[in-house]
Amino acid sequence: MKPLRVGSKVFDWGTRTFVMGILNITPDSFSGDGLLSRQEVVDAAIDQAQRFLQAGCDILDVGGESTRPGAQTITAEEELQRVLPVIEALVRAFPEAVISIDTYKAAVAQAALQSGAHIINDVWGLRADAHMPLVAAQQGAPVILMHNRSKPANAQVLQQLGGRYVGVEYEDLLEDVKRELMESVNLARQAGIPDENILLDPGIGFGKTVEQNLELLNRLDEIRALGFPVLLGPSRKSFIGYTLNLPPDQRLEGTAAAVSVGIVRGADIVRVHDVEFMVRVARMTDAITRPQV
Repeated sequence: MKPLRVGSKVFDWGTRTFVMGILNITPDSFSGDGLLSRQEVVDAAIDQAQRFLQAGCDILDVGGESTRPGAQTITAEEELQRVLPVIEALVRAFPEAVISIDTYKAAVAQAALQSGAHIINDVWGLRADAHMPLVAAQQGAPVILMHNRSKPANAQVLQQLGGRYVGVEYEDLLEDVKRELMESVNLARQAGIPDENILLDPGIGFGKTVEQNLELLNRLDEIRALGFPVLLGPSRKSFIGYTLNLPPDQRLEGTAAAVSVGIVRGADIVRVHDVEFMVRVARMTDAITRPQV
C-alpha cells in the first residue's frame, strides 16, 4: 500500500500503529466525554487536543453527533455549529496537526474541510449522503469508510452498561462485512477517489452483537487482506462492557486488550478516547510485533 501524505505528515502503513484521538463535541456521548456539556467548549477541546498531541496522537477526530445506539440525529446546521468553531480553533492552535471530521453529511464534511480538516471519517461508508463521495473527490480528501448495519430496532440500552445491538443477523459475518465494505470502496472509486485515499473501518459496535464484535476483532486480518489500511475503533464500547460487566468509565483495560489484539491482527490506526494510555499500548505492541521497524 502506498503511504498517505496528509499535510506535512506521512502515514507509512505497516511501519507502526497510528493513534486517532476522539474529540466528541456532543452532549450525549456514550463514553461520558462529550465536550458540549462544558461551558467553554472550544477551550476544553483545545486543552484535550494538546494533551493528545503531547502524548503522541497522530490524528484529532472531531465529531458533533453521537452515534451511540439509540442516539437522536441532529441537523447539518446544528452539527456545523458544534464542530466548525472547534476545527477552526484547532487549526490556529496546532497548524501541523492532522484533523478528521467524523460525519456522514456531505455539507458538514465540505465545510469542515474548507475550515482546515483533512480527512473524512464517514460512519456510513458514503451510503448515507449521495453527495459525500463527490465532496471527498473534489477536495482530494482521504476517506475512512466504515461498515454499519445499525438499526434502532436492534438497539438495547441498559442503564449501567449502555447501548448494544441484539438480534443482528449475518449470513456470514466476515464475508458480509467485506462485501459491504467493498461496495463503499466502489462508491469512492466511481467518484474518482484514488485507492491510496481510502481506509476501511470494520465498524466495531455498529449493528453487531457482542459476539459478532469479538469475532470481527479477532479476524481483523481478513479485513486488512482487502488491501486497504484499516482503522479500528473499539474504545470503551459496549462489547467490552457487556463482556466484563463494566460501565464506560471502567473499560480502560478492556480497550487496551482490544487495541493490542487489533494491532496484532493488522490495524493501522486505532481510534481511542484514552490517548495517553493507548499510545503506550500501541508502542509496546509494535515493539513486540514489528521489532525490525
